[in-house]
Formats: sequence, structure tokens, C-alpha cells
Amino acid sequence: MSLHLVKLCVGIESVKELRKRQIWQYKTYKRRAHITRMTPKRSEELLKGGSLYWVIKGLICVRQSLKKIEPYLDDDGKRYCRLHLDKKLILVRPTPRRAFQGWRYLPVADAPPDIIGGLDDDNIPEEMRTELANLGLL
Repeated sequence: MSLHLVKLCVGIESVKELRKRQIWQYKTYKRRAHITRMTPKRSEELLKGGSLYWVIKGLICVRQSLKKIEPYLDDDGKRYCRLHLDKKLILVRPTPRRAFQGWRYLPVADAPPDIIGGLDDDNIPEEMRTELANLGLL
């Protein structure tokens, strides 16, 4: 059975901004990875089809498949973890989520569904998607 992670996307205002940031990161570091302090103990479950769900401005609104989880030490000997992510950002039904620190496990049953039908940044503005979700129409 797979499992997911949920993480706040600190300092990012939109999915479009997240996409731009990740493109820059890939061009700069030649990898698509998010660095976090703690290594998930349930990595095996996460790598069986799990995703990282991003919370942007109080809403879970996009996910990326987890490809690899890599613990490592920095130059000072501090432990970190790289969460290697698929390049594809998959929009999900915007779902409210309160602020928290670090990341949290997200059971499959609690994960918001993907938005189906090609609805992406180019078709519906993010603000409109959020408003539609708040009205219960998406």
C-alpha cells in the first residue's frame, strides 16, 4: 500500500511560481529534489506510488510523484534528506490545510483527487480554481 507526504510550500504564492522555481532549481543543480531535515521512516511505502502534496496559501493544490528518497550529510555533518520528485506537477482539488512544520504523512484515503480533464494553469487561473473550490464547485 502506498502513502503520501504533505508539505507547506513556504514562500511560494502559486503553482505557476512553484513550476518556475523548480525549473530554475533543475537548471542550477541538475536535479528535481526538495531538501528536508528529517528522513521519512516509511520511505518504502512512499516509494510505492506515493506523492508529495504541496500546500500553497493554505490549500493542498498540487502534487508530484516521489521518485527516490535519499538521506545525506552536508559538509558540516548535518543530516538531511532529498526527496527526488517527478517533473510533472499534477493539480488536485484545492483542499484546505492548516499550517504545520516539516512534513506529514498523508494516507491515500485522505489525499485530494486529481483534477481531471486538462484543467491546468493555462486553462483556469489559479485564483479562480481556488474560489471555485471554496464555493464547493470544484
